Amino acid sequence: MTVLRRPLRLLAIPALALAATLPAAVPAQAAPVPAGTAALRPDAAAAGWLARQLVDGDHFETVFDGTAYPDQGLTIDAVLAFAASHSSDEAAARATAWLARPENTAGYLGDGTIEAYAGATAKLLLAAEVRGVNPAAFGGVDLPARLRSLQTPSGRFSDRSQWGDYSNSFGQSLAVIALTRTPAGAPAAAVDFLAGSQCADGGFPVSFGQAACTADPDATALAVQALAATGRAAKAAAGLNWLSAHQNADGGFAAAGAAASNANSTGLATESLLSSGRLVAGLKGWGALVKLQQGCAAGSAVRGAVAYDATGFDPGNAARATAQAVLGLSGTPLVSLSARGARPTAPVLACPAAH
Repeated sequence: MTVLRRPLRLLAIPALALAATLPAAVPAQAAPVPAGTAALRPDAAAAGWLARQLVDGDHFETVFDGTAYPDQGLTIDAVLAFAASHSSDEAAARATAWLARPENTAGYLGDGTIEAYAGATAKLLLAAEVRGVNPAAFGGVDLPARLRSLQTPSGRFSDRSQWGDYSNSFGQSLAVIALTRTPAGAPAAAVDFLAGSQCADGGFPVSFGQAACTADPDATALAVQALAATGRAAKAAAGLNWLSAHQNADGGFAAAGAAASNANSTGLATESLLSSGRLVAGLKGWGALVKLQQGCAAGSAVRGAVAYDATGFDPGNAARATAQAVLGLSGTPLVSLSARGARPTAPVLACPAAH
């Protein structure tokens, strides 16, 4: 939900399970590293790489027709990943401060009158909550109030825009999660609307009001978290069942209509499965993400990053893939994600010294 109208696509594993599944690429002894700490955990190594990719150390950009534009959505994804990995807190603080600059806040959310975007507002509210900053005065905006103002009588959170309404189930789920974390809680009508969008097979669609309800793994993963956080256990369980039934043989998840697993869908689905106690399917997803992570055999500049898919590392999509992969590698649900206690430095994947 940026000014370019890009779609909104967006955390701890039991110690014994982690020890049993650590990738072979992580050595028993770490070599000295130039900065930060040596990361033995895949989520921390991934977040450390992500922190080092920030433009000017505080944000991400997207290139469109040869021009670089600030990418607030991806910057938020990184902030959530840093919190999920309990690392890179200094980078997270810089990114949060960048997001709170009024021009960057307004460029993402809209001006609040003619333009106001529901999904973007929900996502930024969640980031503010995770960082522990005041969401009622973020970049000059009262985020909870702005988001509640975008709820329609049906319970749906909708865009107010001259360009049309691009709101979807991602934004609805994030709005429910973020407002659940506020003292007033999530509006019952908003939860009811999300629950009512569930397809007959248990999954959730991206878009509302379509003639055919087509479930999507990313949308289902977020909806499951939102419904679990608001006491809709049966609806959440049906969504989890759908995810488990649509897991690929390699443990990953594919985008709707595709066959090959990708890190973005796998990250979100794995986060939901692990945080809901579906450990068999969740650990398969975790293993699939680890296989996509660039290990010690890769060049030092990309170690720790997570490739989008099995075709290999692509710098054009690696930051977004890595940010969402960290959520699955960590396994903490968005409703309880917090930056409290995160280590300040950006970890580096521990590799043996060259001889």
